[in-house]
Amino acid sequence: MNPAPSAFRQQLLGAVPRLRRYARSLVFEDAQSDDLVQSTLERALTHWYQFDQQRDMVVWLLSIAHNAHLDMRRKDSRMQILDPSQLQTAQDSLGGDAGVDVGLRLDLLAALARLSPEQREPLLLVCVEQFSYAEVAEVLHIPVGTVMSRVCRARAAMRGLLDGQAKPGAATLRRVV
Repeated sequence: MNPAPSAFRQQLLGAVPRLRRYARSLVFEDAQSDDLVQSTLERALTHWYQFDQQRDMVVWLLSIAHNAHLDMRRKDSRMQILDPSQLQTAQDSLGGDAGVDVGLRLDLLAALARLSPEQREPLLLVCVEQFSYAEVAEVLHIPVGTVMSRVCRARAAMRGLLDGQAKPGAATLRRVV
């Protein structure tokens, strides 16, 4: 098989920072996100001839990353989510300066971890990566209306979580008299 052209490789290198950011938002762990980036780049280089020059390279790569992530989830059969109390321990183990807004960062990480992947992925693509709903729909292979609905529900869930309300979807007990 022919190697990828240098122009393609340059476009690929330019998209790596956004790919890494997306991968870290999907898996929350540096080692796993690096594995996801590596797998995505390997797939992109292996199938470079399938890339349509009319498409955005980042959208194509994030679509590959999304599929690779789903493959990893199927392979692992479950995703490990840290309890908020464990997040502080994890932050302490990393060392270094936690920054001024460490509390906010921990709250955001805990709230994002509590969202289902079906809500978290479109929310991050729209809000962090600043993709349009149509681009997110293309990356995740779902209808645009579904993207809009999931982003809306994810935003509402994040507001609730950051305001100290119960976990989204948590059962509430009602007294029937």
